[in-house]
Amino acid sequence: MYRIPILPLKVEVETKAVLKQAARSHRRLAELKGAVLSIPNTTILINTLSLQEAKDSSAVESIITTHDELYKAELSFHTTVSPAAKEVQNYSSALLYGFELVKKHGLLTCNDFCEIYKRIKHNDAGFRSTPGTALINDRTGEAVYQPPQSHDEIVSYMSNLERFINDDAMSDLDPLVKMCIIHHQFESIHPFSDGNGRTGRIVNILYLVQQGLLDLPVLYLSRYIIKNKGEYYRLIQAVRDNGAWEQWILFLLKGLEDTSLETVALILDIKKMMMEYKQIIRHELPKVYSQDLLNNLFRHPYTKIDFVCKELSVTRPTASSYLNQLANKGLLSKMKLGRDNFYLNTKLFDMLINAFHMDKPTEGQQQIQTIG
Repeated sequence: MYRIPILPLKVEVETKAVLKQAARSHRRLAELKGAVLSIPNTTILINTLSLQEAKDSSAVESIITTHDELYKAELSFHTTVSPAAKEVQNYSSALLYGFELVKKHGLLTCNDFCEIYKRIKHNDAGFRSTPGTALINDRTGEAVYQPPQSHDEIVSYMSNLERFINDDAMSDLDPLVKMCIIHHQFESIHPFSDGNGRTGRIVNILYLVQQGLLDLPVLYLSRYIIKNKGEYYRLIQAVRDNGAWEQWILFLLKGLEDTSLETVALILDIKKMMMEYKQIIRHELPKVYSQDLLNNLFRHPYTKIDFVCKELSVTRPTASSYLNQLANKGLLSKMKLGRDNFYLNTKLFDMLINAFHMDKPTEGQQQIQTIG
């Protein structure tokens, strides 16, 4: 039976292989941090990529929605939002709320975990207080792991984890190696009755922000977990069964490297498309062009008159005229949802759907491969 360790670990985890992989992961994270700064308005990335991360992290838990449904839900029309889309919106809201907490306080505390969980699940339950929780193999129905059962034990383990996260004097491990341990520890404590996976994946991102390795919560780690879901759960359990920390840490570090590369490629592609739109609008619709309008078209694939009115401080007729002129130029597609019009940036929408699902690399991926 697995006994959750008190942190810091008493075993050596920074093997030669781990340190080599950590160096590669640091390099790619640094490239991602730099790529983020190349976008003129970072809210574009926060909105677009945090929503994508929310979609993928929810998909790990078999909460499935489509990009189309999700972006339409973001338009806030008076239409029914599916439970799955609502769950994804909750995750995105929790991620951004946690990001603001970390920026403000520079800490990640048990209270923060509970506030994040509250926004994911929309309840105030906090840490588990009722025994009987066990993790079940979906295929066999067998209980593969039983986390701590008593509320006091959960609080004790979580307090230890909180100190490990925030007190650098407790451990001089590389912060990326620490992130891998933090994630495993959180999932093993399983502090909440539900939503532990999603909360734990938010903690991953926020820890990288807290450590100054990312400026924005844009790392796309859940996609890597989806692609390697079986291996993810196998390696989590292998630590419990066999103390296989090295394999677990290498797996997650490789995920950081791969997803940093993919996210940089996507950012480069978005930046290139923004420049193309900018040139077209400035030359063919000079009276329409503004940086604020360009940002609006890339904040997420769908926009509407109300968004343009608010973000550009223009009247409804002016906003409608701008959007219709852009649609006439083929830069947007005008669509109807009930009685309301909305406008789709089709090229951006297609890019986000196809990102990381293509057999041949995008232009951004080719550029990354060229520069190393």
